[in-house]
Amino acid sequence: MKLEPEIWTAEVVYLGFGTPMLRGGLLVVGEHVAMTGGLEELRHAYPSAPIRAKGKALTPPVVNAHTHLDLWRLPYFRGRYIDFIRHVIAHGSARGVEAARQGLEELQRLGVGAFGDIVARDEVMDWLLGACELPGIAYREVIGPDPSKAGDIFEGLKPRLLAWKKREGRVRVGISPHAPHTVSPPLLQKVAEFARLEGFPVQIHVAESPDEREYLERAQGSFVEFNQQMKIPVWKPPGVSPVQYLADLGVLGSGVTVVHGVQVDENDIRIMAQSGCRVVSCPRSNEGLACGELPWALYLKHGVEVALGTDSRGSSPDLDVKNEALHLWGRLDPRLLVRAATRSGYRVLGLETPRITRGTHLSQVQSW
Repeated sequence: MKLEPEIWTAEVVYLGFGTPMLRGGLLVVGEHVAMTGGLEELRHAYPSAPIRAKGKALTPPVVNAHTHLDLWRLPYFRGRYIDFIRHVIAHGSARGVEAARQGLEELQRLGVGAFGDIVARDEVMDWLLGACELPGIAYREVIGPDPSKAGDIFEGLKPRLLAWKKREGRVRVGISPHAPHTVSPPLLQKVAEFARLEGFPVQIHVAESPDEREYLERAQGSFVEFNQQMKIPVWKPPGVSPVQYLADLGVLGSGVTVVHGVQVDENDIRIMAQSGCRVVSCPRSNEGLACGELPWALYLKHGVEVALGTDSRGSSPDLDVKNEALHLWGRLDPRLLVRAATRSGYRVLGLETPRITRGTHLSQVQSW
């Protein structure tokens, strides 16, 4: 039986390289791409081929560059950021390997090409390294606000990280010092130096909420009360922005990905650009927790690469990063969003971006 060609098109067509096309298309024959190019070019070459509109975008598999798989069972929450932290703590028993397995299954159903996961428990790391066939990075989370315990925490973590690194396959091992206000200065510095020396990629939540910036700059706001309630040792905030604080400690660098980066000014972004950091934005989570909106134009101005993630199911209704982009569709250049969901995500994770070329199987083409 002869296979008839048809032309697939969408608002944006991105091949995984070059500039996303606003009037692009794919010539499809059977289950494979036979030709790529501008829509008019394809119509001229195959005038009798029917045109199939495929929605907002046609792309390689998207990347969820930041999530928490083991929070998959956490009830969806909208409200103040500080109350979300209490929500996570209250549902701690729901975390673990089974929740992470369900989260990974969702990513696989969605056809995600790669992922970045924050791992809070050793058993989840062991499971991901042994069972996960999806490419990505599992970042072991580090929390420790008490400076007096920095040495013990670090020395306890270091051999485990090195052992996990020897087991790397499709999933690589990274480190995630949780946030500037939950990891003490000496622990931040120890982790950052170790990551640089041993080649561990780093993700850190930075400038996510107004509360965080208020606490670091002025020692005020909801974090003060929260820390008192949790009996977290009092420390003297640095009096500067979260980004400036990390830069002053020597934490930022080309191997570091800043997650969120919402509560920033142009000087913060300039610092990130100079250090070589990349950023992962989680728009729906930021909106739902009243954290604000990423200043996309400023990041673009300074050449800082921005990828997309969903954050956890606790603050996002699903793990579909396409929905993060579609949430902003109409507010930003769609080509920027498509690139953020694909190429930028692969770059954040240190992976090659899949390309759509002649011969590409349609299983590697996603329609949004």
